[in-house]
Amino acid sequence: MLAQTLPFDPSNPAPTLAALPEKPGIFALFGADPKAEPYLARTTNLRRRLKRFLDAKPTQTKRLRLTERVARIEYTSTGSDFESSLALYNATHQAFGERARKRLHLYAPYFLRMTVKNRYPRVYVTNTITKSAAETLYGPFPSRAAAERFCDETLNLFLLRRCYPDLDPDPAFPGCVYSEMKMCLAPCFKGCTDERYAEESAKVEAFLATRGQSLLDELASERDAASEELDFEKAASIHARIQKVEAVAALASEAVHPLAKLGAIIVQPSSQEGHVALFQLNAGLLTGPALYDTLGMRLHNEQSGSSSLYTHPYSLQAVPLNEGLTASSHAVVAANPKETKDVLEQRLAESLGCLHGTLSKAKTDNQTIADHLCFFTRWYYRPEAKRIGEAVFYKPDGLLPAKAILRTISRVYRASLPTPKNEDGTVAKYDSAAIADLPS
Repeated sequence: MLAQTLPFDPSNPAPTLAALPEKPGIFALFGADPKAEPYLARTTNLRRRLKRFLDAKPTQTKRLRLTERVARIEYTSTGSDFESSLALYNATHQAFGERARKRLHLYAPYFLRMTVKNRYPRVYVTNTITKSAAETLYGPFPSRAAAERFCDETLNLFLLRRCYPDLDPDPAFPGCVYSEMKMCLAPCFKGCTDERYAEESAKVEAFLATRGQSLLDELASERDAASEELDFEKAASIHARIQKVEAVAALASEAVHPLAKLGAIIVQPSSQEGHVALFQLNAGLLTGPALYDTLGMRLHNEQSGSSSLYTHPYSLQAVPLNEGLTASSHAVVAANPKETKDVLEQRLAESLGCLHGTLSKAKTDNQTIADHLCFFTRWYYRPEAKRIGEAVFYKPDGLLPAKAILRTISRVYRASLPTPKNEDGTVAKYDSAAIADLPS
């Protein structure tokens, strides 16, 4: 089930416990009965946690006394809490099937959905995730309250209906409070033509798909046109509306996209020295990890002030070609040794290729997508001080920004290194050249 397996002797547990690494990871304890379900958990220190469970002592409580029940230990070392969560989910799903979701307390995050197939489309909050609606689901949001607030503030900018029933327009219908306040086009009593309502629906759909950028661009063009015509009162009025739209757009984080276009590369520390772990989020589905080797990488230095020398990581020419590089990377360096920065992009292309290969074999049912989105939302919406790793989202045209990913890799790897100290115990600053020469 997991990467490493160790036999366990209840009469002599010390050798097995000593073989466990003092690293974060997940573990499974198996009994002698092959039909018995394993005990699965994650920990920040495998040896310490299992020693607490399995090191039989007279002072050990009955609740923790598992020594006589365990016949085998399996474990997988991980480099981050994000990787541990995903690995634990995969192992739990393999061991317990559909019960994994309940055991791990997984709940689908909230999205906005637009009913574009309805005669009179509307927008509402939901946490029902389906692939068939991936084009019209916008999110994820950190909570239902956040999704409802963004939904309400967005509808305040437009004249879309907020009622729930399927409408059968009747001129005798009195309407609702929103129509009286001129906040709705009132299709319920034919207050507008179907063409006018479809036009307003298209604007709302574009606003949600671009997190407000479509409306901002339209208003900016109108403001510039008013300024050129010296109609400064109109320009000022439009500028005030732009500020209001910007405030609404700020309620949606960078992670809010149409589900079908929700894509990112998530960079995490790795349990393997000299590497970072890359995960891919594609239409709500997580794959990975794929390792990226940082050997010989001149790291991004945010402490270099205004100098542009370290704004983008690059590979040092002194990297030995027989270490840390794949055959295709060797070929790149051999063909043009002066362009060694291409080695980093070549490594990145190979790591992303591994992720794409994993994606083609992954399960893509609605439940799996909802579970993976739950993990992503829990990680992404943590306070930045507690969130380890970073995410780089796809560009609007669907392409990945390779340079941005390399800079993110540099920052995440730099943050995973131990804090350097001077002889007097004060915190020292890293020297980028020294870091680049660290053994892998």
